[in-house]
Amino acid sequence: MRAVAVANYSARPTIMELPDPRAGHGEVLVAIRAAGVNPIDLAIANGEWAARGADARFPLIMGIDMAGVVEAVGEHVTRFAPGDAVFGQLFLPPLGSTGTYAEQVAAPEEANLARVPPGLDLETAATLPTAGGAALNIADGLGPLTGETVLIVGAAGGVGSFLTQFLAASGARVLTVARAGAADRLRAYGAAENFDRAAVSIPDAVGAACPDGIAVLVDLASDAEAFAALAPLVRVGGTALSTRFAADVDDLADYGISAINFAVNMTPDLLARLADAVVAGQVAAPSIRTVRLDDAPSLLSRSLTSDGEGRMVILPAG
Repeated sequence: MRAVAVANYSARPTIMELPDPRAGHGEVLVAIRAAGVNPIDLAIANGEWAARGADARFPLIMGIDMAGVVEAVGEHVTRFAPGDAVFGQLFLPPLGSTGTYAEQVAAPEEANLARVPPGLDLETAATLPTAGGAALNIADGLGPLTGETVLIVGAAGGVGSFLTQFLAASGARVLTVARAGAADRLRAYGAAENFDRAAVSIPDAVGAACPDGIAVLVDLASDAEAFAALAPLVRVGGTALSTRFAADVDDLADYGISAINFAVNMTPDLLARLADAVVAGQVAAPSIRTVRLDDAPSLLSRSLTSDGEGRMVILPAG
């Protein structure tokens, strides 16, 4: 099969001819129709997970999000059957062994896969798992926030775009931090107000807008220093969450703030709920730009810095 892969960490992505995968015991073989592109894909290929002790297989096939059709199943598979349309996130060890920038992939049936519901096309489904799944997971963890004020930092990206919609739909008053050009889109998603850090001091502007403090800070972008500067915006009893492990949990606890260094818990059920929310119109999926597998290597370096306004989807058979 053909795939976009790297020969070693930080190598240039290229099209490679690799052995066709097969469905082993307890596995499903999926013909990939669309692969969603995420910033994490290049981070994995550049070795950022190696420092965390993650094993990799080379050539390392890039990509973790995909949608496609089950071609074959191995022995004792019960969740899926040939012909099922599925989507999911295949972030499995060793890294690169279940890459999705490819024509096919074989993965355990217990992997984070779910059926594509009627009304959802495969290209859209391929954009959902990593960004949408993380956003729904965060929203679930925060619980009911009706009438509460939430500040989302880095809201213009994929996770922030979905999270703004989930929290606004739940009744929260959502404030966002994003570049000015994303403000109209975020307001359409339900944000009450957007702050552009290039134009204002976020602590000063949010502090003036919310003199009694905010209930929740969700920071998708800041390092530890920047996160610490924003945490005082949270009132006593509130929550400060970082997806970049920038929160000093003990220090914030001394101030009566619950700090969370968030790690996603992706599950098939979470994916199914996410897809149903898109089909029902509860959240809007991103706009899509499709590219052929052959063209993907030359586009990756400049396309993985998504601003949420559009997602690149690779079509292996396109």
